[in-house]
Amino acid sequence: MTKRLLVLALSAALAACATPTPPAPPSVEVPAATIEHLDLSHWWTSFDDPALSALVDEALANNLDLQAAIARIDAARAQVTLASASLYPTLGLGINASRSKATEVGVIPIPPGVGATANDFRVGLNASYEIDLWGKYRTATRAAQSDLLATQYARETVRSTIAAAVAQTYFDLIAADAQLQLLKDTLALREQTVSLQTDRAQAGVIGQYDLAQAKAERDAVRADIATAQRAVSQYESALAVLVGRSPRDVFAPHVVREPSLAKLLAVPTVPAGLPSDLLERRPDLRQLEKQIAAASFRIDRARADFLPSLDLTGSLGTESAALRHLVSGPALIWSLGAGLAQPLFNFNAIEANVEAQTAQREQFVVSYRQTVQNAFKDVHDALAANESTRAALAAQSTRREELQQAYELSDLRYKAGYSPYLEVLDAQRQLLQAQTLSILAARDVRLALVDLAKALGGGWDYKTALEPARAASARK
Repeated sequence: MTKRLLVLALSAALAACATPTPPAPPSVEVPAATIEHLDLSHWWTSFDDPALSALVDEALANNLDLQAAIARIDAARAQVTLASASLYPTLGLGINASRSKATEVGVIPIPPGVGATANDFRVGLNASYEIDLWGKYRTATRAAQSDLLATQYARETVRSTIAAAVAQTYFDLIAADAQLQLLKDTLALREQTVSLQTDRAQAGVIGQYDLAQAKAERDAVRADIATAQRAVSQYESALAVLVGRSPRDVFAPHVVREPSLAKLLAVPTVPAGLPSDLLERRPDLRQLEKQIAAASFRIDRARADFLPSLDLTGSLGTESAALRHLVSGPALIWSLGAGLAQPLFNFNAIEANVEAQTAQREQFVVSYRQTVQNAFKDVHDALAANESTRAALAAQSTRREELQQAYELSDLRYKAGYSPYLEVLDAQRQLLQAQTLSILAARDVRLALVDLAKALGGGWDYKTALEPARAASARK
């Protein structure tokens, strides 16, 4: 039996001393880069919109999701301190006082002159230290440090997502503003048309049918205005939530902006392509890299439990039956000890822990591969959208100009008596639709730029953002 236990212990030790688990993520086949230099750390400033920049800055300072991510960083930093504590000895102060009475009818009689009641006072320092023979505590500390970096990359992912969400909601808002203003201007024209048609109907120039059609078109625009006003209100409250304002300000939002159709139609151009360092630019990928590293370290930490542990203990203090003698020389006590412990009967539990940690690492590896796939899909789709939305905007702008000319001609033809009023109404409807679609096309170009910046890992300085954190982790 003893021989069998020794064989099992030796086998476990050999397994624990196997090659360390690689902390790096798996290699993946990626497409060739098409662009080298690309700075998107503050991509929102390229829109030259101070109101947008102010909203993004406010969100990055006050957004509640970001504050939760920062709290998770603090928790992970505490876990690093907790894990590294095992690398150092523990020292405690013990103060004990007791009073006891021995039996007077025991097997061994109490000597004459010795009382059955006794006091005991003890003050001492107790120290213990497990020598990290196999580096299991150093490995656990490295795992906690990797977790800390992962939470910091998670914070940058939240920052990038928040900046993109603020910009997208802001562009939705200014597009809704532009639509609302367009509808108000259109309503003013429709009111003029109704007034003119009323005069013409009273003069007998037109019938009640044309007048009813003019009024119906006016009322349709009024209904559209109500819908546009609701959209504006909803986008304002959404922005108030994103930037982290109070419930009072969310209920009564006030978003400063400069709604301008001309400014909306003027969209910036950013360098478009696939950067060579995309995997470094994406904070979600960097987060998974550190999670894989942490899981790898935990596998090695779990394997180290197969190996023996060496504990050192010591104490130094005084002990006396009388409190007044507690600080005298004869009351001094001390002890030193060492213990070597080798697991024998819990190998199944240790092996199960190793398997659990290995499975956890495999989950992160699969997530990493999936995220890499999605990252390149995001870039591919964003590049395609950037090109197609610009083409759609150009076509819609041309269509709007052509329909403006068609409306003016139809109005002249109607007033000259060459065409019915239905032709004018149809031209009005098509022109309003084209003007609305031009606004939406300009918005879509801006949204595509936001998606592209987000897909390329914009919103943080990936080269220097975590340098202080790395240095701090290296010192621990």
